[in-house]
Amino acid sequence: MRRLLPTLLLVVFTAAAMPAMGSTVVARSLRSVSLDRDWPYLVYLPTGYRTDGDRYPVLYLLHGNNGNPVDWITQGQLQTTADTLIAQHEIPPVVIVIPQGGTDWYVDRKEKMETAFFHDLMPDVEAHFAVENRRGGRAIGGVSMGGFGALRYAMLHPDLFCDALLLSPAIYAGDPPPTSAARYVGVFGEHQFDPHVWRTLNYPALWNAYFAQPSRVPFFIASGDDDLVIQAESSLLYTRLRRAGNPAALRIVDGGHVWPVWRQLLPDALKYTLRCVH
Repeated sequence: MRRLLPTLLLVVFTAAAMPAMGSTVVARSLRSVSLDRDWPYLVYLPTGYRTDGDRYPVLYLLHGNNGNPVDWITQGQLQTTADTLIAQHEIPPVVIVIPQGGTDWYVDRKEKMETAFFHDLMPDVEAHFAVENRRGGRAIGGVSMGGFGALRYAMLHPDLFCDALLLSPAIYAGDPPPTSAARYVGVFGEHQFDPHVWRTLNYPALWNAYFAQPSRVPFFIASGDDDLVIQAESSLLYTRLRRAGNPAALRIVDGGHVWPVWRQLLPDALKYTLRCVH
């Protein structure tokens, strides 16, 4: 997790207010007080990105268990997809931030990853990139483990995000199945899986507090139909949200828990999620 991201995909970021010739993916590393270490992240900057004009909406994307921010670029084809949608005026020019999450499940357990996201990452992004710092210009999303994190962050802080996308989110209304990475990564229990820890951090524990707040986050939820448990859990979350009057969209497509499915879903996910940004 401390290693530098593959350098072939990185472009050194400069703060000069010069228009780019095309979209770029750049790397940055911040010194995280919460993690007590350097913390790398990737940033997609759209074609024509400038630092001397209006601020851009920002989308934070979280990767899956033991994955890497680069996965969104190489396997998810995020840059190509965003470029195409922006060129076709289907989404606004947007800055996309992808932090390194390791196997932390984006909670404060092995490391203070959740605290670091809000107290270190977001302020660093807003200080070094021309992005919005208001709810109406900020969205969040994730895939698999990242979907768990994105759902948690949106429900904890609906005042910070105007929309969210969840691709094959590793969410379970009850305990995770025996095959879930949540049971063996050492996050939800130090030596063995502890159901109490899981239930404390899982989304049903956030439900009442979320609906007690005035803001609602629309959710784009999607999965492959061969991803049997997760597609069932995704459908359940969608149904519960809609019954509670919370905006949500559900997509179930052919395929399993794999990047080809998420690449297929990404255009609709981005279009839905970025409808809310100014």
